[in-house]
Amino acid sequence: MKIGFIGLGNMGAPMAANLAKAGHDVTGFDTAGVSVEGVTKAETAIDAVRGAEAVITMLPNGDILRAVADQIIPHMEKGAVFIDCSTVDVDSARAVADQAEQAGLLAVDAPVSGGIGGAAAGTLTFMAGGSDAAFAKAAPLFEIMGQKAVHCGAAGAGQAAKICNNMILGVTMIATCEAFALADKLGLDRQKMFDVVSTSSGYSWSINAYCPAPGVGPQSPADNGYKPGFAAELMLKDLRLSQQAAESADADTPMGQIATALYEQFVESEDGKGMDFSAMLPRFEKRGRS
Repeated sequence: MKIGFIGLGNMGAPMAANLAKAGHDVTGFDTAGVSVEGVTKAETAIDAVRGAEAVITMLPNGDILRAVADQIIPHMEKGAVFIDCSTVDVDSARAVADQAEQAGLLAVDAPVSGGIGGAAAGTLTFMAGGSDAAFAKAAPLFEIMGQKAVHCGAAGAGQAAKICNNMILGVTMIATCEAFALADKLGLDRQKMFDVVSTSSGYSWSINAYCPAPGVGPQSPADNGYKPGFAAELMLKDLRLSQQAAESADADTPMGQIATALYEQFVESEDGKGMDFSAMLPRFEKRGRS
């Protein structure tokens, strides 16, 4: 398949490389002018999409996605599929899908889970929104770039699934870090805490797979000085998207609001920028009850 790929950053570059390794003809564009092994470098976004059967974007936010869509959609082949793998607001995802469909294209919003490691290994999970026909055309590419793709519903459903999932993740990570900090102050050994909680009703991905306490549970960023596997500022971005969606849908999300405020404080007023989102644990360790 001839594929155009726009946005060759930390996530996009390995995704494009995996498509090229699988034998697809991939032409890529990034404003930073980066080169990716096996991917033909285009001078403009329009050059990247000419004649492509599929166009994939991996971009920082909804405003940039809308701007890129305005630029490339008029130059895409009728019947091609536009797959946006960015994590953006639901309204932008739906607007771009509508714009693409009006131009005779298929459209899928397909944000990912799995981080940079998953992008490199081809083990991402895709949460996809769009028509059955659009998903069917994109599915073989998801199989190359990831290990699982879930068709969540119509346009915007992929973004909705991503931000709801990550709102849960942000809230549970804060609760996990609070609990470890409390356990410390109560004199409870961290390993004993893990042994109990990881097999009891406190079980969650945040403690069982990504424990924020160094030396406890499986290897995680906590064991590497909290260098980011998933950066705190990216968690803040996703939590803000969840609250933007909640505002638009008139949904009551008090825990999501509190998590957003705490990560905002951590990233913007404390030392959280450039740290993993699980570095909330040393933050709580240093604090007393206010």
